[in-house]
Amino acid sequence: MPHTLIFEDQYKRLGIENFSENNLEAIHGNKFRYDIKVMYIPAGFEISVDFNHFEVEKPSLFFLTNQHVKIIKAQEQAKLLYYNRDFYCIQIHDKEVACDGLLFHNIFEIPFVELDHEENSVIQHLFQNIEHELKLKDSSAEEMIRTYVKQIIIRATRKWKKQNLDNESLKIPSNEVDIFRDFSRHLEIHFREKHNVSEYAELLHIAPKTLTHKFKSLHLEPPNQLIINRIILEAKRLLVYTEKPVKEIAYNLGYEDPAYFNRLFTNKTGSTPSNFKKNYIPGKKYNI
Repeated sequence: MPHTLIFEDQYKRLGIENFSENNLEAIHGNKFRYDIKVMYIPAGFEISVDFNHFEVEKPSLFFLTNQHVKIIKAQEQAKLLYYNRDFYCIQIHDKEVACDGLLFHNIFEIPFVELDHEENSVIQHLFQNIEHELKLKDSSAEEMIRTYVKQIIIRATRKWKKQNLDNESLKIPSNEVDIFRDFSRHLEIHFREKHNVSEYAELLHIAPKTLTHKFKSLHLEPPNQLIINRIILEAKRLLVYTEKPVKEIAYNLGYEDPAYFNRLFTNKTGSTPSNFKKNYIPGKKYNI
């Protein structure tokens, strides 16, 4: 069967790209940069997402938006499901699937879930169903595909919570997850222009001290550090993946004083922006 299957109708677009070590060029580059992406990655792959390196020991789903992705090592066939916001917007449909801030845009940069044997079979079947509908080109295919996408997201959201909440890594009680999600979602939207905890507290309709105390009680980094972390991540992306000068990056991230931005970046990373760009090598190991 062809490597690419795609649905397009006016502004709406969704497709599946099958790839292995023989055709990695199909998914590298900027072709899918602005799409929402769900990658099914079998065990044995190595994948770089932004500045983290993952060794995939179990079949996994990766959930990506504007991160930079590179497959370091590939074996058997993997799948890239991609779609634009006109086809299915995770923010608009968040009440249905409750994934934004967890699968996508979470502040810990944990963009994946591992699949056990049973769940792996279910997820593979859902991908096959989507491929079948894409080939069928029936008038009802769009809605059928959307229901399968929602099933993948809902199942993965449940899995993400099980793997990352109420355990030793994050220790966030399930009944407290909404504040974590909401903060993550607002941060992703506003980090370029809102740099203060008070601004996010206002969006969340709570006092700044309450927000800070809430994160402390959840054993999370303070909100002000999480805001800086997100700004620094974007700065790293712009330094490594674009030719923008440091001064322009500072303005892009809401800093009128490039010297202040330089000091912030250096204090956080131990390297000036210019040296980071010059000396960058792919990110640290992170086994899953």
